[in-house]
Amino acid sequence: MTNSEKTSEKTWLITGASSGLGLALAETALRAGERVVGTARRTGRFDALRARYGDRLLAVEHDVRDTDAAAAVVQRALDEFGRIDVLVNNAGAGQVGAAEEITDDRLRDMLDQHLFGPAAYVRAVLPHLRERGSGAIVQMSSQGGRMSFPAVGSYSAGKFALEGWSEALAGEVAPFGIRVLIVEPSRFRTEFNAPEVLVTAAQDPSYAAVTGAVRANMADADGIQEGDPERGAAVIRDVLGAFDAPLRLPLGAEAVRNLRRVYTEALDDVEKWAGASASADFPGVPAAVRAF
Repeated sequence: MTNSEKTSEKTWLITGASSGLGLALAETALRAGERVVGTARRTGRFDALRARYGDRLLAVEHDVRDTDAAAAVVQRALDEFGRIDVLVNNAGAGQVGAAEEITDDRLRDMLDQHLFGPAAYVRAVLPHLRERGSGAIVQMSSQGGRMSFPAVGSYSAGKFALEGWSEALAGEVAPFGIRVLIVEPSRFRTEFNAPEVLVTAAQDPSYAAVTGAVRANMADADGIQEGDPERGAAVIRDVLGAFDAPLRLPLGAEAVRNLRRVYTEALDDVEKWAGASASADFPGVPAAVRAF
């Protein structure tokens, strides 16, 4: 590949690109004539894509939890294709279990996959994007990154953390022409709910009546999720190209319904308790002047 070819085509770096929405985004980009650097823990899962798209796909073996290796993946992408236009932090997995059932190691694993892993990739790619003065970072969160419910707290902990970190990131990189998009999918027909993928903690009988239905529902959803990964990938691409793209994008009708309800209830609570909240300030002190 010549130097001019290396700098003329859009390049995507997608973690966890061998399945789910990551795979759908990779296929959509490749069909459009773009290039993809896709990571997975087992690169053999890219064989079908490589057979169809040849050297426009670079498959890299990497576990997102290995944060020390993220910079090497970014450098390999730059060495191969000369540029990165879009980083998609997609790799991750679900976990089910009440707070008392999830060990520290399992809770840290969610943070490793959904916060520290993406953060390492962002740090590695930002110098390149800043130098070029353009680019996009897509953070694949979840509707569970803005709301939570019994048995999914450890998963939501990672996604809530990713969203807070990414909201600050968006303000930091906007002056350099870099866009951040936080995607909040509801259920999509991926491997997320598959028994060999979804991590389930041993159940404490004390919580059977509280989390039993959630556990069953998470497992039963496998293969019947209403979200179409290909349609979801198309929406993400369209929104990325919009001049007025939002910071957060609920993806799927269920995400829209749930997040609309959550935001409305939260605002109602703020208004209901506004007087009590405001009374905690020193009387007569001027309102704070902030830098944001």
